[in-house]
Amino acid sequence: MTIDEILRSEERQTFERKSVMIEPKALAIPLIAFANADGGKVVIGISDKTKRIEGVDYEIERVNELLRVPFDYCEPTVKTEIEWIPCIDYKRRQNHVIVMHIEPSPQVHTNQADEVYLRVGDKSKLLKFEDRLQLTYDKGERYFEDKLVLDATVDDLDIKQVKEYVQRIGYSKTPLEFLKQNNGFVIEKEGKLCVSTAAILLFGKVPQKFFPRARVRFIRYEGVEEKFGAEMNVIKDVIFKGTILKMVRDSIAYLDTQIKEKTYLGANGTFITEEEYPKFVRQEIIVNAVTHRAYSITGTDIQIKMFDNRIVVESPGKLPGMVRVENIRFTHFSRNPKIAEFLKAYDFVKEYGEGVDRMYKELQEAGQRSPEYYTNAFMLQTVICNDKNSAIYASNPAIYASNPAIQSEKPDLNTEKLNKKTIIAMIDKQKYYDKTKQNLLEVYASVITNQVFGAPEVKKILGCTDTVSKDIMKKFRNMGIVIEVKGIGKGKYRFIYEDEIHD
Repeated sequence: MTIDEILRSEERQTFERKSVMIEPKALAIPLIAFANADGGKVVIGISDKTKRIEGVDYEIERVNELLRVPFDYCEPTVKTEIEWIPCIDYKRRQNHVIVMHIEPSPQVHTNQADEVYLRVGDKSKLLKFEDRLQLTYDKGERYFEDKLVLDATVDDLDIKQVKEYVQRIGYSKTPLEFLKQNNGFVIEKEGKLCVSTAAILLFGKVPQKFFPRARVRFIRYEGVEEKFGAEMNVIKDVIFKGTILKMVRDSIAYLDTQIKEKTYLGANGTFITEEEYPKFVRQEIIVNAVTHRAYSITGTDIQIKMFDNRIVVESPGKLPGMVRVENIRFTHFSRNPKIAEFLKAYDFVKEYGEGVDRMYKELQEAGQRSPEYYTNAFMLQTVICNDKNSAIYASNPAIYASNPAIQSEKPDLNTEKLNKKTIIAMIDKQKYYDKTKQNLLEVYASVITNQVFGAPEVKKILGCTDTVSKDIMKKFRNMGIVIEVKGIGKGKYRFIYEDEIHD
């Protein structure tokens, strides 16, 4: 880092300037804030308001005191590295400024007054009790899942579910002994058996009695954006409740019903069926959200938002521990280790972040973009898209030659064999009601070149009844623009090619 780079930089989430005349206890604040957040750099020897270069070479005694701040004024010690940068100060003297490099810390740091600061934007924010407690959960210094649930008793637990779990893991004692002797699920306190948050979430008869928003909500939108008010475009809104395992299973199963499939004729003459999102990826984004959400944030639920071009999963809580967007693929940290251990027994949670890495690989193999992660206020958003990654296909042109479904989706390689104008004109001239024509056109627009479809696919596209979907297929057959496909089940068709259409 050079003095010019320092002067050009603006104060932000990971950068701040301080005068050499700063008081040691005041310098401790940004050091603690950076360590508690994403790390950062504090430059000493430049005024933070005027950017005047003061330097540090002529203030040796004060500099020595400032260099001791991470040890003397921070609890525990904040790890720093010191870099000396040459400069010319405002008096035209050869001088230096000091850059203190602070690493993000797995611990919560305080100052001598036992105050906790967190870097937010260009400010070091003093945390209130609730925010400070949340930071300890995020850092893994304590776990919200261990917190005892007031008014909950062992009677609020479903012993049958506990029995199923202990049999699965090969535990030889009784379910109640398991709860009392493992993971602090049930603790005896002042002669009373107290129940933990994890026990309620994993084995509770009605977990939402104590945690009303510990649930998963699926919302399906029409189009590619979320609209409100008179333009609201929600077409499905389903809420999943119950234990952690039940919510995971139910939400995964329901999302499976919303996924489009396309079957097309491959280059070798066999039919290939693809889903718009790989099954493992769909499962993993839900499992991650349920496993790692901050259950201490009680005002909202996990939301799975499905648009025409993407799925967005919103989970309360930011990335936990040392996990960051840039290292999420290979860094493993669990905000709720007991919940993670439980789901691992049911083959949902993988070891050492294996699941996230596999998501990246499967999306890449499918020619789709890597998952994207965003933090918005106190929510973590995971986004997967169903569009193809042009960079991947640009470097692998052979893919187009062997996969007509992909070929037809790339705008600049418009090799679609169907003449859209002919098909649309033939539908338009039919003597049907406008609603029927609209349904026919919607189905056609949703079915790509060579794609095989039938009444079940029409029903999914239109959200209609079995009767309507069968009627639509009958009309396509009567118009002579579809041909039956043999060998993959009865009632499957594809639109015929342009040179096969006879008006």
